[in-house]
Amino acid sequence: MQISLLMAQAAEAVEVAASQPQVNETTYFQLVFAKNSLWIMIPLFLMLAFAIYLFVKKMIVLNRASKEEHNFMNNIRDFIHDGKLDSAVALCKGNDTPTARLIEKGLSRIGHPLEDIRTAIENEGNLEVERLEKGVSALATIAAIAPMLGFLGTVVGMVSAFHAMAADPNNFNIGTLSNGIYTAMITTVAGLIVGVITLVLHNFIVSKISNVVYLLEVRTTEFMDLLHENA
Repeated sequence: MQISLLMAQAAEAVEVAASQPQVNETTYFQLVFAKNSLWIMIPLFLMLAFAIYLFVKKMIVLNRASKEEHNFMNNIRDFIHDGKLDSAVALCKGNDTPTARLIEKGLSRIGHPLEDIRTAIENEGNLEVERLEKGVSALATIAAIAPMLGFLGTVVGMVSAFHAMAADPNNFNIGTLSNGIYTAMITTVAGLIVGVITLVLHNFIVSKISNVVYLLEVRTTEFMDLLHENA
């Protein structure tokens, strides 16, 4: 009797399991590369790749700009005190940095009034800052556009899902609707991820540029003080 009862329970369990709808598991890869959202995901991936490229490129430039030859200003001071302006200019030319170009511009104006020298250095400094900031606005643009582009994909996907439901209400399937909705919402997630990453990269680059600008201001002040000493 017990064996017959167990067999009956097992058969009933099999029937219940067979009657339940099968749930198809969806991987993250399938969500990301779903046909409905691919038209948004591809631009987001391209934007992220471009943002990383800009970040690496700007970091190389900023690291070079922040480096300075050991005792650079001390050597400039010694050359000016000794009247060796040509040697000071040659030292600046040998250093491919914004600081060296600023000092070189100031050296080329020696003999003019100090205010003219300061103006020349400040103008050169503005040009250097513009070079350093070139391309940074693109990072800010990507950080702003990516979330909106992802949200656009979600809205379009949800409109399509509800339109399909309204077009054929008799064959309404909640599973199909929910699948369409969460597939569409993956674009918002992707857009936010790209936006957050790009915003962090942008702020880091801006911080590095601020450090270089501060260094330029310090070196400009040192150079002008040096000229005042020899005036």
